[in-house]
Amino acid sequence: MARADLTKNSSDVSTMFDGVAKRYDRTNAILSAGAASLWRIATVRAIAPRPREAVLDLAAGTGTSSAAIAKSGAFVTALDFSAGMIAVGRERHPDIEFVQADATTLPFDDETFDAVTISFGLRNITDPHAALAEMYRVLKPGGRLVICEFTTPPVPVIRATYRWYLRSVMPTVVRVASSNSEAYDYLAESIEAWPDQQTLSRWLRGAGFSRVAHRNLTLGVVALHRGRKPVNNARTSRGRRAAASPLDATGV
Repeated sequence: MARADLTKNSSDVSTMFDGVAKRYDRTNAILSAGAASLWRIATVRAIAPRPREAVLDLAAGTGTSSAAIAKSGAFVTALDFSAGMIAVGRERHPDIEFVQADATTLPFDDETFDAVTISFGLRNITDPHAALAEMYRVLKPGGRLVICEFTTPPVPVIRATYRWYLRSVMPTVVRVASSNSEAYDYLAESIEAWPDQQTLSRWLRGAGFSRVAHRNLTLGVVALHRGRKPVNNARTSRGRRAAASPLDATGV
């Protein structure tokens, strides 16, 4: 697996997730000290899914978040680019519709979904700006976007402690809990390389979203980002991708 310089190859990342699929949820629960379930609850509340709404869950992995969203009565489509993750997800959640595809070229018509969400997956996409443009395209006017992602803790001492955890503690835990410790070396590096909350908010505005806001969780280790597709100025063609923010994935 290539190092996490945010110019990753999508096939490499997909293969990496294939290799950790069976123990992925358990490993995440251990690494987050149980906080992963709390982040999932906060994400579902932010989405606020309603019965019979169409919700797209990107980077859905094994469908744990998709199943939580579906409890509301919404129709959930779980999309991931890892065949291994989808295979495990279909076995665990046979009532959820799984689709294998890349988030930068979504196989859906314009204005299909009432809400789009992605948890801990945007930083693994080769072109996050293209992915945001696609999310905008497939949302209905007035549709909701919710992103849950690792980010930069705003308090210096928390930020330093978190980096120490990623570099020193996490590798030790992963060697015991995961079937592929090298994959988590990449994931730790991708977290450190990912831009901060303000930068991601600018990306959302650059993609056309309005009412952009974020809320820190767990001392800023994770942030929930939200946005809306405007009702009266919706641009839904694939050409929207070209209008995405010109900032590169490093936020420079």
